[in-house]
Amino acid sequence: MKKLRFILIILATVMFGNLVAQESAVNKTKPELSLTLIPPSPVTDKITLDIRAGVWNNTGLEKKVNVSFYLDNEKASSLLHQQEISVSAGTASCVKFRWPTAGNAGLHKIILVTKSGNQTFRTERNMEIRASTIRSTKQIDGAWINFYHWSEAEGQYWNPAIKTLTDSQWSELMDAQHSIEMNVIVMQEVYKNQMYAGKHTIEKDGYHGLAFYPSELYPGRVPITAVDPVEAVLAAADKDGMNVFMAVGMYAWFDFTVGSLEWHKKLADELWQKYGHHPSFYGWYISEEQDGSLGNEQDRKDIVAFFKGFSDYVHRFAPDKPIMLAPNAHSLRGAEETYRKLLPNLDIICPFAFHRMPEGDLTGEKAAQKLQDLCDEAGSHLWMDMEVFDFFGPDNALVPRPIEGLLSDLHRFPIFEKILCYQYPGLLNSPSMSVKPGGENTVKLFLDYKKYLDSMKAPAKKKNKAAAVKTK
Repeated sequence: MKKLRFILIILATVMFGNLVAQESAVNKTKPELSLTLIPPSPVTDKITLDIRAGVWNNTGLEKKVNVSFYLDNEKASSLLHQQEISVSAGTASCVKFRWPTAGNAGLHKIILVTKSGNQTFRTERNMEIRASTIRSTKQIDGAWINFYHWSEAEGQYWNPAIKTLTDSQWSELMDAQHSIEMNVIVMQEVYKNQMYAGKHTIEKDGYHGLAFYPSELYPGRVPITAVDPVEAVLAAADKDGMNVFMAVGMYAWFDFTVGSLEWHKKLADELWQKYGHHPSFYGWYISEEQDGSLGNEQDRKDIVAFFKGFSDYVHRFAPDKPIMLAPNAHSLRGAEETYRKLLPNLDIICPFAFHRMPEGDLTGEKAAQKLQDLCDEAGSHLWMDMEVFDFFGPDNALVPRPIEGLLSDLHRFPIFEKILCYQYPGLLNSPSMSVKPGGENTVKLFLDYKKYLDSMKAPAKKKNKAAAVKTK
């Protein structure tokens, strides 16, 4: 009897411990307040900032919440926006407004304060606003990362090395990216599945993709050394104050069907539960990509329905987090009406390949302006996915693009409020990295770009020093 009682006590202790662990895991993804700035710092004084508050009600009763946004100081004269909302029990709401940066060059803080009854919550974000004649900062503000490139041919010069990176080396890589102010991170995919829309049987035979992280959804794992590179990247980004787009994919390239939507919802649930507590969790990136034309008539219907469904779903538990897609910039003519239906449910569109438009297509500049006009209509954001690679050899292997090409894009396209690049791992490497995927040419591009970045800062430092001497 004593032995049975002892066994029951042990079982109860284990069960209680599991329940506590589960509750702790859930609680860590139950924030009270979140502040998102689109785009994140730094920006120029030629854009309009999209400022959003995510407000959660983790109680069992509806509550009224007074939401206030301040610039630099929490006082009446610094109030930017104020609104009272009702938030139902166990739900979350978003409060957002637009604020032009014109006339506000300098270092600032956006402060968010919520009050409900006797509860007050506060959070803030730093914002550097640079005086400029154009929208762009003329620098690369962030980069894609891929835990293993989807194409063995394209990634042949760096896939073998990336495969060996440990969790700590992924953290090291984030620190190196941070050192050249590429502080927006876009994960390419968290599942690897080299299938294409219309050429798979996932609905019939099931999904057989492999995860890059410890997922409970599907059993397979990509054979890489890192145990949880997603966690490693987010933890490093937390430390460095970076912003991470969580990849939701890969289901199948260019696939926005109903089956794909349901898969993406399931994946988003798990990713938010596992990683939503990280301060660096900035938004969602849909991995599947698409041509600038948005495909054929059925493809266009699918993609509009997909983003309406996905946006409605994730904004229930992450209301302020933006959603991003990266199509190419080609074949836009004739797709305008579809963009008008798509963009209200797509916060950021980040197209690529403006510098290599097909013959007979729009120029890169005209394509950018067309997309900017469509984004302005919808209240969405246009960023740029700048290619830092060239294709090389019979397999079209990706190799570092000479710095002249990067500088040409940075100065040729002044319209983008943020410029990201594809991709950092395998194409750029700090000389301090313990492993350098892609070899010495990647170090050369890193140093060439750093030299340009330092030259951009030099005039500002000189101006600030002169102003300080004049003040004395």
